[in-house]
Amino acid sequence: MTQTVVESKTKTAIIGFDQPFCVIGERINPTGRKKLAAELEAGDFSTIEKDALAQVAAGATMLDINAGVVYNSNPNPNETEPPLMTEIIKLVQGLVDVPLCIDSSVPAALEAGLAVCEGRPLLNSVTGEEDRLAAILPLVKKYNVPVVAISNDDSGISEDPDVRFAVAKRIVERAADFGIPAHDIVVDPLVMPIGAMATAGLQVFQLVRRLRNELGVNTTCGASNISFGLPNRHGINAAFLPMAIASGMTSAIMNPVRPQEMHAIRAANFLMNNDPHGADWIRANKPVLAEGEVEAGARGARAGRRRRRRPS
Repeated sequence: MTQTVVESKTKTAIIGFDQPFCVIGERINPTGRKKLAAELEAGDFSTIEKDALAQVAAGATMLDINAGVVYNSNPNPNETEPPLMTEIIKLVQGLVDVPLCIDSSVPAALEAGLAVCEGRPLLNSVTGEEDRLAAILPLVKKYNVPVVAISNDDSGISEDPDVRFAVAKRIVERAADFGIPAHDIVVDPLVMPIGAMATAGLQVFQLVRRLRNELGVNTTCGASNISFGLPNRHGINAAFLPMAIASGMTSAIMNPVRPQEMHAIRAANFLMNNDPHGADWIRANKPVLAEGEVEAGARGARAGRRRRRRPS
């Protein structure tokens, strides 16, 4: 079975076909979050701290770290993003002990993150453009880390799933030229919005099965893309994720603080036999007891045990 190993300072997480679904928390990302972007530009990291703690408490396996802020004073990301990435990673590592996913389109920011990240992070990401492959794959090899491979290239994002599969295959083959094994490639087959493309869900499920069966790679996605522009997005996401898991998807970059999606993932793990004895499902759904209250049946069970110990 293909296993992609990611690590923090003391913890190991495995992305794999026979493993619980890997939830990569997406919240530490200023893209589309004007308030967070403004805070970061002002040197305020309070929201980052809250998001890191909340996502881990909600069940995130990993945290995605993106430092893509456009500074008004200096809009050059090659200068501003690497030091910010370094600062955020150091901050998050001081708060939580889970593996990280270093997320940037700026190679210098990726390397800055790799230089300070403890353990073995996931690098996000490489695409099929030759200049991007030449810039990122040597970093992957140098630091011996796994990488997200996004299925688009110079021609953009194709609506044809066969084209997206071909791009993923080419990335896996180019990675092999650098000595990077397939188990360290996590392919993002790209999820299209179902509101714009009726076959978007079917395409992803088909692609995930092909990527698993033909290339032997793990997969991920930006899960919320499927519901973009639609009402009750969490309902759609909560249906999409178990279907993707059943098709073979092994991770997703998503918001773990949304209970509806997390309940769906825990149920899917249980149903796919990746939650031994349903321990995680039971723990997550165990009722919270009021002070002084005992679990239903617990008092009787204890009394029964006492009665059984009495001599006849």
